[in-house]
Amino acid sequence: MTDDTPAVELADVDALTETPHAEVFETRDPRTVRLALDEGEEVAAHQHPDSMVVLYVLSGALELGLGDDTYDLDAGDGVRFDGEQDVAPRAVADAEALVVFAPKS
Repeated sequence: MTDDTPAVELADVDALTETPHAEVFETRDPRTVRLALDEGEEVAAHQHPDSMVVLYVLSGALELGLGDDTYDLDAGDGVRFDGEQDVAPRAVADAEALVVFAPKS
């Protein structure tokens, strides 16, 4: 934590309106976003090579492509993965998730 980083930063995740990604906190270390996808909407395969990623499904259902595998995630499910592999989320039903990008050590 640097001298200008707040010790505590609160956010109302339900009040975030940007789609598909909304930054949860002003401080971006670790970067935290709320992902909101309508049923059938998807994010093209991409990578976050400098991060370990944690995705927690708040509501709805996602089909999460990770590399060559696909995982079905429902509300309450969480997954942690290395951002070096391709990731491609697709909403099976309207879905919201929190995604945390933790810098690799």
